[in-house]
Formats: sequence, structure tokens, C-alpha cells
Amino acid sequence: MRVMALTRAFPHNGHIQAFYSGIAIMSSSSSSVSPLSLTRHPVARLAFRPFFLLAALFSVLSLVVWFAFWHGDILLRPHGGLMWWHQHEMLFGFATAVVTGFLLTAVQNWTGRRSLHGGPLLGLVALWLAARGLIAFPAGLPGWLIVTVDVAFLPVVGIVMARLVIAAQRWRNLIFLPALGLLTLANLGMHLGVLNGEAALIRQSAYLAVLLVTLLMVVVGGRVIAMFTANRLGLTRRPPIAALEYASLGSVMAVVLAMLLAMLGLALPAPLLASLMGLAALANAVRLARWGGQHSWREPLLWGLHASYAFIPVGLAMWALSLFGAFRTDVAVHALTIGGMGTMMLAMMARVSLGHTARQIRTLPGIGVALGLMVAAALLRSPVLALFPQITHWTYNLGIIFWCLAYGVFLFHYTGPLLAPRPDGEDG
Repeated sequence: MRVMALTRAFPHNGHIQAFYSGIAIMSSSSSSVSPLSLTRHPVARLAFRPFFLLAALFSVLSLVVWFAFWHGDILLRPHGGLMWWHQHEMLFGFATAVVTGFLLTAVQNWTGRRSLHGGPLLGLVALWLAARGLIAFPAGLPGWLIVTVDVAFLPVVGIVMARLVIAAQRWRNLIFLPALGLLTLANLGMHLGVLNGEAALIRQSAYLAVLLVTLLMVVVGGRVIAMFTANRLGLTRRPPIAALEYASLGSVMAVVLAMLLAMLGLALPAPLLASLMGLAALANAVRLARWGGQHSWREPLLWGLHASYAFIPVGLAMWALSLFGAFRTDVAVHALTIGGMGTMMLAMMARVSLGHTARQIRTLPGIGVALGLMVAAALLRSPVLALFPQITHWTYNLGIIFWCLAYGVFLFHYTGPLLAPRPDGEDG
């Protein structure tokens, strides 16, 4: 039975197509603009510019559709149905766009080599947009075509990264390539689940994607959060404990491997998986406690990072409890997706977008409120809902509204800088 059966057959509303068409305009030129001049536009200079902007806009539009669905209005009839679409697109539409923007920007710093820019970068953006459009408006196209376009995106990102990392012999950064490869596999699994009507495959593939993004947050957070905090606040950075670092990263890797086995039909016993998640939660909680987050309360761009990382042990601990029937697993998953992923991505985009456009790194008006709204949305959708399941409707609604407001603040402040040249005249 196809997942499409999960949604109700309401007439299609053409207004949403207009919204998505507006996104597409950002990656196409008018007849009066030559392709050469477009590739020289500031938005094509580094990957963070188009992907951060599109990811934020896409998340807001997607959650407007999801909000309408929860109120009985079907504004979209996408490939796979709205339940599948929401899960898939928040992971492989929104999250992978932010990951791509960050990695293809950071790899230039890591390797000292020019990252993707100009026409090739806009081509990658066009591939991402094409996938979003085909999934949202399948128009009777064969499923294999939609799958091919969507699944092709992450391998292209991986190839670009691999060429730069290998050429510069920065082997430490190869850790991101297996993660991108497994994300591709998880994406394929979600699509195959739709095509073959296998709900379990969809669920396990989505869980694998969530844990892989969590792994990326553990890697990136470990590299930058303590450093940003110490540098900004003038603190002495505590040296990392090797055993704790290995435990924090290794335990999350073990959880990812366990979920990969589950996706392949070789699920571990629930007590063993819960033990791995509990270990990962404990190790990352101790790791976070050593980064000086208690001193960052006056700096939203700092406490936002600490708060988002805190949702990693919270989410993993809740997931472990859910395996024993304490509450639904999706309640725990949303601690990782909203509290961890959504909040960290907002904080990182706000910081990176200033630094890489040669602007002073400071908290712009409302960004602290936006990060607070993300934390509130995560608390409502996860711990609060676990304790008070009878208020599900309210927590869903407020969570969606808070996310849209938070990312709306980001778009208000950052659309201009992301589309404008650097004030210092440099490229990037």
C-alpha cells in the first residue's frame, strides 16, 4: 500500500506552486541577464549564499504546508503523500541544503583551495531545486525519474568535497564523505519505501538520516563550539580529553551503524540499542559540560550553539527510553531534529553568513528571540509532549509557528547580505 494513502484526496491548491516558483526564480536568470553575468553575481560566489537562503525559505514554506495539513487543508499533493513529504523534505530538502552550504564553504578554508562557485555552483542549486519541484509536483512523472534527480544531489556534493580534500591531503576531513554516502543511502531507502509500499523501510531510513545529521553535528560542534566560546568570552579553553572525544564520537557512530543494520533488516535487540544510545547521550553531555556554556548566556550566537548541542544527549536519552515503551519514538526524534538540527543550523547560518560576507559577527536584533523560539519549539514538541500527550494539537501548532517565526527573522536580516557583495570587495 503506497504511502500516498495516508493523505486525503483534497483538490490541489495552486497557490503553493506559486510559492515554489518564486524559489526557482532565484536560480534562473531573466532573458536580459547573460549566463556569464549571473555566475559573477554574489550569490554564486560560495555555497553558503544560495543554500542558506533557500534552505531557510524552503523550511518556512514547507511548514506552512504542514500547518495547513494539520488543520485539514491539503495545499499540496506531492510524491509519496504529505506524511512522507514532510519527513523527507525536512531532512533531504532543508537539512542537506544547510549541510551542503556549510561543507562546501568550510572545505575552502580547510584545504586552501577554491570551492565550488559560479556556473557549477548554480548548477548544483538547480539540481536541488529540480528535486524539490519534482517531489512537490510529480505531475504523473515516473517514480524512477524523481528518485534519480533527488538522489543524485548528495553524491555530487561528495565528489566536490573529495576532490578538494584529496588534492590538499587534508585527510581529517574525509570523515564527511562516508556520512554523505550513507545519507545518500538513507535517501534512496526512503524513496524505495514509497515505491514498494514498505512503511518500515521509510521509517528506518528516516531515522538513519536523523542520526547521520546528528553525527555531523557532533563532529562540527566538537570543532567549533568550545573554540567560539573561549575566543568570544576570553576564556581559557579546556584541553579535550582524548578518551571522552573518542567516546562521544564513537558512540554516535555505533548508533548510526546500528540504525543502518536496522534499515537493512538486521535490527539489534532493543536493550542493546538503548544501551548504545544511553552511552552516546552520557558521553556527549559530559563533553558539552566542559565547553563553558554557562558563561555564554549574554551571547545568543553562543548559547544557541550550546543549547542545540544539549538536545543531542536529550534526544538520544529519550530515544533510548522510547525503546522500552516510555513514549513514541517520534517524540524523541524531534528533540534531535528541532532542538539539535534546527537550532544549531540557525545559529551556525547566522554566524557563518556574517563572517563570510566580511561583516562583524554580532547578534542582530531578534536573532536571540529566534533562537529562543527554536528552543521553545523543541521543548514543546519533545519533552513537554512526552509528559503531556493530551496536548498534542497545541504542541504541533506552536512548534510549527515558532519555527516559521524564527527562520522568518533570519530571512529578514540575512537575505540582503547573502545576495550582496562583500563590503571589503573581496570574493566569497
